[in-house]
Amino acid sequence: MISGVAGRYARSLFELAEEERAVSSVEADLGRFEALIEGSEDLQRLIKSPVFSADEQLKALSAVLDRANIGGLVGNFLRVVAKNRRLFAVPQMIRAFREIAAAARGEVAAEVTSAHALSPAQIKDLKATLKDVVGKDVAIKVTVDPSLLGGLVVKVGSRQIDTSLRTKLNTLKLALKEVG
Repeated sequence: MISGVAGRYARSLFELAEEERAVSSVEADLGRFEALIEGSEDLQRLIKSPVFSADEQLKALSAVLDRANIGGLVGNFLRVVAKNRRLFAVPQMIRAFREIAAAARGEVAAEVTSAHALSPAQIKDLKATLKDVVGKDVAIKVTVDPSLLGGLVVKVGSRQIDTSLRTKLNTLKLALKEVG
């Protein structure tokens, strides 16, 4: 269930995107903006810090959006979010939008974190396995986190499956401390 500020904004954006028959392009633009956030500490600071005024956030965000060529619905949406002092919630809004769009397509959204990039064949196998588990088609967003060492962390809805080597080693470490 999607609720709160992020859910309300994501639902509004989805409804506008649906009216304009632009759900997939909005989803793509949100993904591009999310990649910009993940790749820039300065942009992360801009959206998270309460130190910047709404005008400062709006001006900086507009420059980023113009340079990244993100306009239309997503550009306007992000500018409204900045004016309303809600930039801090943009990552949750993007996640909520993906969930809403996936549900509208009859899919379930899943976030997968792996220690290394997955091949197309591995992604296909993972989608098939998750489809068997949840009973619906699965839209997957894959991120890479080398600190996992190996394995995967899969989040589907409120469920999380963590098969990462890092977690297994931490569990073993705790068990050894209890024994010794």
